[in-house]
Amino acid sequence: MPKQINGQKKGSVIPNDLSDSFEEVKAFLSDEDTLHLFDDLTKVNPVTTTTVLKCLQARYAGNVFYTNAGCSLVTVNPFQPISSLYSPELMKEYHAALRPQELKPHVFAVAEQTYRNVQSQIEPVNQSIIVSGESGAGKTWTSRCLMKFYATVAASTTSPKGNEMVERIERRVLDSNPVMEAFGNACTLRNNNSSRFGKYIQLQLNRSQHLTSASIQTFLLEKTRVAYQAPCERNFHIFYQITKGATKKERAEWKLHKGANFFWLPNPEKDLEEDCFGVTRDAMFHLGIDCSTQNNIFKVLAGLLHLGNIQFSSSIDESQPCEPEDDAKGFVKTTADLLKMSAEELLETLRIRTITAGKQQQVFKKPCSRSDCETRRDCLAKVIYAKLFDWLVSVINESIYADSSTWGNFIGLLDVYGFESFPENNLEQLCINYANEKLQQHFVAHYLKAQQQLAQKLTCAYTDIKKML
Repeated sequence: MPKQINGQKKGSVIPNDLSDSFEEVKAFLSDEDTLHLFDDLTKVNPVTTTTVLKCLQARYAGNVFYTNAGCSLVTVNPFQPISSLYSPELMKEYHAALRPQELKPHVFAVAEQTYRNVQSQIEPVNQSIIVSGESGAGKTWTSRCLMKFYATVAASTTSPKGNEMVERIERRVLDSNPVMEAFGNACTLRNNNSSRFGKYIQLQLNRSQHLTSASIQTFLLEKTRVAYQAPCERNFHIFYQITKGATKKERAEWKLHKGANFFWLPNPEKDLEEDCFGVTRDAMFHLGIDCSTQNNIFKVLAGLLHLGNIQFSSSIDESQPCEPEDDAKGFVKTTADLLKMSAEELLETLRIRTITAGKQQQVFKKPCSRSDCETRRDCLAKVIYAKLFDWLVSVINESIYADSSTWGNFIGLLDVYGFESFPENNLEQLCINYANEKLQQHFVAHYLKAQQQLAQKLTCAYTDIKKML
């Protein structure tokens, strides 16, 4: 075997093209003091993984977190609050600039250019921004910043009545954030506020390009998290909010006594900024969800926590249903009370499998095994939570959506579920990553088509001018 020196076999010849590429990279990286000056990664020469990462690293070290990459914007999460980076003054600066793309790379520059494209009716008139990246990259925060920017620049300043309507829509669109995050986000190993669902927000503009309404579509809610949480991770934020933020009276009504242990509420001792129950309640109230309805929602959530504590003992006789363990019988009654059903009905749902078979459509009832009972318990919790989440989205849409006759164009914000790769990946990871890839391909294809159409128009215009001359 020939010896290897610095990764190369002794006596081997490096191909000229690889050697030249290596020398180019070496020459580029030799002057690291200037790497932070590259505000567009397409200007890096040569464009390699090493040079691009080195450039981003140098900019990050200089507290520069945004870098252009052609038509895209690369964001590096600073993992610290920087108020001046998203101030109202900075919003106004990018909005008032003659050429926002000539200012420093920023999410506001992308937002402003998109808004101007809609104003100018440039084909395609409707615009969408994809916020994509790994879990913890800062997608949720970026989406918040985009919504605040559009809520600010798309407000009407000429019509008091119109401005009042825009302010109402703006307030409700922004109030949808804490509600969606409370019910759809969770603390994971990589991110304290990880979105466990995908979200597409359509901000709808009238002919004057003022914000008149909006709509939200969600997809891929990780409902399995209700009944299963990986080690060192938590359930959805809302469960911790109600157990920590409920009043003494509410605790008694929801049967959430202090010190109570719930299997589906791991790591309750961990205090996060996202555990603020008051913010969620206020936002729900502003969205038109009154106190009575809120109370019913929280009762359902408390019922799910009690449902997770129902454990079964194996039945000696397979023809007989499994019985709840002695210390779980109280949870059966509490769960049934909170979910507004009888304890007998709940037990039959969890322990008895109903089978319809034959031409006569005969109904058979078969007792479930212990593991089947627990699976049915988990499935029931996931179905209830998913239905509740969908209902919340529909309520939010009812409060922010207007008839299509009142708006003409829109700007879409797609907050894509973050790419995931774990030591053990399940079907959910496959769906998440596949959805990311397909959505990116879809929008990239549309962008390329638009660029081709623009190039064709410019070519035709150039030809016509040439003929005239």
